[in-house]
Amino acid sequence: MPKVVFGLLLVFCLTPWASPPVALALGLVLAQTVGNPFPAFTKKYTAKLLQYSVIGLGFGLNAHAAVQAGRQGLLFTIASIFGTLALGYIVGRWLKLGRVVTHLISCGTAICGGSAIAAVGPVVGAKDEEMSVALGTVFVLNAVALFAFPPIGHALAMSQQQFGLWCAIAIHDTSSVVGAAAAYGSEALGVATTIKLARALWIIPVALGTAYLFKQKDVKVKLPWFILGFIGAMLLNTYVPATRLVGPWLGQAARLGLVVTLFFIGAGLSLKTIRAVGPRPFALGVLLWVVISSVSLYMIVSV
Repeated sequence: MPKVVFGLLLVFCLTPWASPPVALALGLVLAQTVGNPFPAFTKKYTAKLLQYSVIGLGFGLNAHAAVQAGRQGLLFTIASIFGTLALGYIVGRWLKLGRVVTHLISCGTAICGGSAIAAVGPVVGAKDEEMSVALGTVFVLNAVALFAFPPIGHALAMSQQQFGLWCAIAIHDTSSVVGAAAAYGSEALGVATTIKLARALWIIPVALGTAYLFKQKDVKVKLPWFILGFIGAMLLNTYVPATRLVGPWLGQAARLGLVVTLFFIGAGLSLKTIRAVGPRPFALGVLLWVVISSVSLYMIVSV
């Protein structure tokens, strides 16, 4: 029965009626009822599917518009990253959390969720349970953001550009950033994707800085290769006219890939994963997320 339900929901996610929030909700319902019958499969292919989907989205963007969006988000990015890391350190000490868990959750909130945690974890020598707690915290808040942000944006009458910028700054994972922005509009999607991927490049200096602070030597930090693929796709779409013939098809395939990705993410959020987080790490994650969301929203709307 679980395999049949999984298959039916997966097929539905490939139809025009499925959106990123709907796909995530279906995955969550599956995880909390009959359970995910393919946990190893969804865990293995979630990251890969997201990466290829992000590359595909590049075929629907113009490089000139992306550069302008990136410039607008640069100051927000720098201020929010270092502000979040500093606040995370202070709040983590106040909550009497371990240094490693505090740093993992702070990096995940400041940069790009699970990707940042996965990159920084080996640098600080994080244990499996510490990684699980940090990832669980970020994934739960990602799910909340995907549902909450579009209604807030509409209620405040935010423009497409404002909402895309807000998503890129205030939502952790690239998957939820792209999902929320796609639900708001195509212009918001372009802005959010560009700024979020530029933000993801901060994994490298932050990981190197972490190695210095935690006194780790011989640290190897991997460059998020799919960001280069996204840039390449965007350049092809802008400067190679022939690419525009297949660009819309690749963009549509990327959006379908994103919907399936969010279904896989929802299916992986079992009650066991949620319970493993614990109240204090979750409190840290919520507080950091509320602060960065509120402050960035105020700055974007008021400027």
